[in-house]
Amino acid sequence: MYSSRLLLTQLAGLSALVSLSLAAPVEHVDAFGLKPFVVNISKGVPRMLDLVNQTRLPDRPEYAALGSSAGIALDVLKRLQTEWTDDFDWHREETDMNKYNHFTAHIEGLTVHFIHQRSSDPHAIPLLLNHGWPGSFLEFLPVISNLTDKATTSTGKPVSFHVVVPSLPGFAFSSPPLANWTVDDTARVWNTLMTRVLGYKTFATFGTDWGAGPAYSLYDNFNTSTRAAHFAFLPFFPLTPDQLAEQNITLSSSLEQSEEQNFVEWTTTGNAYFMEQTTKPNTIGLALQDNPGGQLAWMGEKFISWSDPRAGTPPSLLNSNEILRSVSLYYLTRSFLSSVYIYFQNPHGFKSSYTKAQTDAPLLFSSFRYNVAFWPPALVEQVGNLVLYKNHEFGGHFPGLDNPPALVDDLREIGNYWV
Repeated sequence: MYSSRLLLTQLAGLSALVSLSLAAPVEHVDAFGLKPFVVNISKGVPRMLDLVNQTRLPDRPEYAALGSSAGIALDVLKRLQTEWTDDFDWHREETDMNKYNHFTAHIEGLTVHFIHQRSSDPHAIPLLLNHGWPGSFLEFLPVISNLTDKATTSTGKPVSFHVVVPSLPGFAFSSPPLANWTVDDTARVWNTLMTRVLGYKTFATFGTDWGAGPAYSLYDNFNTSTRAAHFAFLPFFPLTPDQLAEQNITLSSSLEQSEEQNFVEWTTTGNAYFMEQTTKPNTIGLALQDNPGGQLAWMGEKFISWSDPRAGTPPSLLNSNEILRSVSLYYLTRSFLSSVYIYFQNPHGFKSSYTKAQTDAPLLFSSFRYNVAFWPPALVEQVGNLVLYKNHEFGGHFPGLDNPPALVDDLREIGNYWV
């Protein structure tokens, strides 16, 4: 049964590659080793679940009154552990992943994994979606189909997208990069992927978390090919309330004030992981590389605390199963260690000084109430040609999971400015 599904997926991937070759010259395929890819890593599942089952958690919390204020709560971790061993079905998750057209290509010595889902609309806009940590290509699966569908913008203009979702170097099925690899290097590889491998002359991009780094670098440094950019995060450190006041920036609503407070709380009590992974990635990486229960605690806490407290209720899709399949992907691809190196390799990946991109291309921004960082419009317009700013009451750090309809609607607005 499972092997039959695998064969069908391989045939679908081959069909997609033939379709792709009609849009891009054959020499692109040959030069970069472009080929269909099937997610098939289930052989590691028994060991993963055995290790989870053997993880012995305390019978009761050390300090019950602290709840989740000191990190992930014991009862939450135990519930996730039980669901992982008793109810989670990796084969079902693989089947879901393989509904999309996956490929690999070889660029600058890297094996690059990506999804390439084309719209039936020949006028569709190529769109590159960039994830961060502890995310992956999984966080965009809920929006891909809607983005490829023919739709309209808020002004009634037709819009659809050819969607490309790569795995960052060192994440999931993309190979680890060389030492000292930066987000600018990733941007260069992504530009090659879009223009030379896939044959798109121009494209739009979106970035969140670490994915904002290569997305912004594309917007700034590859401005002839990147002709629109949309962000839910910026590669610039947000400003504290005092810093905003120094720039005479006033928060105009209770929503903005709440978002700024979320940032203050994160920078005060929530960024120790950032320092650890920026300075000593090998320590945490080796400690958790073969420890799925540890990865669940380390990354699961981020998924929970960085998201809307109403997670799992519509429109949010961020439930416990989504957390478990994300952590499973990291463990089964053996990519936890290589993924945390993105912090070490980019100690200045989030800049303190705001600079404006060298482009006239439109920049769009979406803010979500429970994100860990906040940039009011007056800051966003300092880094690019801001044409649209949307602020959402619902959602958090993972917009493709926290509030997929809002992210889809906001991305479609690119169509109003695309030329």
